Amino acid sequence: MENTDDPTNGKVAKQLLCFFFPMLLTNLLQQVYSFADSAIVDKGLGDNALGAVGNLSSLILLIIGFSTGLTNGFSVIIAQKYGAKQQTALRRAIALSVKLSAILTVILTIAGCLLLKPILLIMQTDKLILRDSLLYGYIIFGGLAATIAYNLCSGILRAFSDSKTPFIAIMVSSALNIALDYILIFLLHTGVEGAAIATVFSQVVSAFICFKKIKKSDMISLTSEDYHNDSAMYLELLKNAVPMACTNSVIAVGCMIVQGYINGVGVSYTSAYSACSKYLNLSILPSITAGASLSAFVSQNYGAGKIDRIRKGVRVCIAISLVSYILLGSVMYFFPKTLAGFMLNEEETIALAVQYLKICGAMLFLVNFLFVFRNSVQGMGYPFIPMCSGIMEMFLRIPVIMLFLSSIGFRTAAYAEAIAWVGALAMNFAAYVIRIRKINREVRL
Repeated sequence: MENTDDPTNGKVAKQLLCFFFPMLLTNLLQQVYSFADSAIVDKGLGDNALGAVGNLSSLILLIIGFSTGLTNGFSVIIAQKYGAKQQTALRRAIALSVKLSAILTVILTIAGCLLLKPILLIMQTDKLILRDSLLYGYIIFGGLAATIAYNLCSGILRAFSDSKTPFIAIMVSSALNIALDYILIFLLHTGVEGAAIATVFSQVVSAFICFKKIKKSDMISLTSEDYHNDSAMYLELLKNAVPMACTNSVIAVGCMIVQGYINGVGVSYTSAYSACSKYLNLSILPSITAGASLSAFVSQNYGAGKIDRIRKGVRVCIAISLVSYILLGSVMYFFPKTLAGFMLNEEETIALAVQYLKICGAMLFLVNFLFVFRNSVQGMGYPFIPMCSGIMEMFLRIPVIMLFLSSIGFRTAAYAEAIAWVGALAMNFAAYVIRIRKINREVRL
C-alpha cells in the first residue's frame, strides 16, 4: 500500500480529489454493473423478474447495510490511529476488526436466510414474484462472507488513503459480473438465480484482490499478539461501528416499510419503484463518494488534531455535491421518460417512474448535502447523531406513505424521500456546526 502523500499535510482540495476520483470510479462501476444486471434481468426475464430482484433491495440494504456500517465504523478508528501515527494501536484495531467481522458474517448469514421469507411476506410481496425473490435472496445472503470481506479489506485500504486498489477490484469484478449475467441468463437460461450467482462469485474476486494488496503491504504486518483480546479496543471499535451500522439499518427498515406499501398496490408500482431506486442511487453516487472520501479524510485529520483541514475538506465536498446536483439532478428532471424507458417496458410503469424521477431530481441537493455532513460527523468519531437522523428519516418517510399513497399515487414515494432528507440534513448540519465550535473552544483552552 504505497502512500506517498500524508493526508494530514498538503493541499486539501488536491488530496481529497485524488482520493475521490478513484472512489467515484469504483462506485460508478458498481452502479453500472447494477444497471446492467437489472437491464439483463428485465430484458432476459421480464418486468416481474426485475420486480422480484428489486423487491429485495430494502432487505439487502438492511442486512448488507448493517455489515457495511460496521466495517466502515472500524475503518474510521483505523484511519484515526493512522493519522495519529499510533502503530501498535493501529495493528490491534485492524486485527480485532477482522475478528469482529468474522463473527458478524456468521450471525448475519444465518439471520438473513432464516428471516428472508417471513420478511417478504410482511412486505406483501406479490405471489407472482415471491418465488424468484426467495431464490435470489437465499443465494445473496448465502454469499454474504464475500461481501463483508470486500467491505472490510477496501475499508482498511481507504483508511490508508488507497482508493485505487478497490477501484481495480471493482473494475475486474464488474466486468466478470456482467459477463456471467449474460452467460447464465441468456445462454444457460438459469433465471434470477443466475444473476445472484454472478454477483456472489464476482464479490469473491473483488475481496481477493483487496486482500492480496493488504497482504503485500509493509505498513500492515500483523502478529498473533495483535489478535489478543483487548476490551478497550473492542469497545472503541464497536462504539463507533454499531451506531453507523444501526444508521444504515434504520434507514433500510423505513425503506422496507415503504416498499411494503408500494407492493400492496401492485406489481407495476413495485417494478417502477425498483427502476427509480436504481436511478436515484446512481444520481447520488458522487455525493456518496464525496461523503465517504470526507469520512476517511476527517478521521485522519481528527486523529492528528488538525481541525482547520476538516473545515476545508467539508467545503470541497460541498462543492462536489453542488456540481453533482446541477448535472445529475437536471438529467432526472428533464429526461425522466428516457431514463424510465431504458429500464422498463410497460407504458403504465414508465409513466409512474416519470413522476418519481422529476420530483427527486429537483430535490437531489438535499440528500447530496446530507451525505457530506453525516460523514463529517461520523469521521470525527461521533456516530450517534447520524444514527438519530436515520431514525428521523424513518419516522418522516413512513407517515407520508401511509397517509397519501392511496390519494396522491406513486409520486408520494418521492415526496416521502424529500421530506426525510430535509429532517436528516438539518440534524447532521447542526451536529457538525456544534461539534466544530466545541473543538475550537477546547483548542483555545
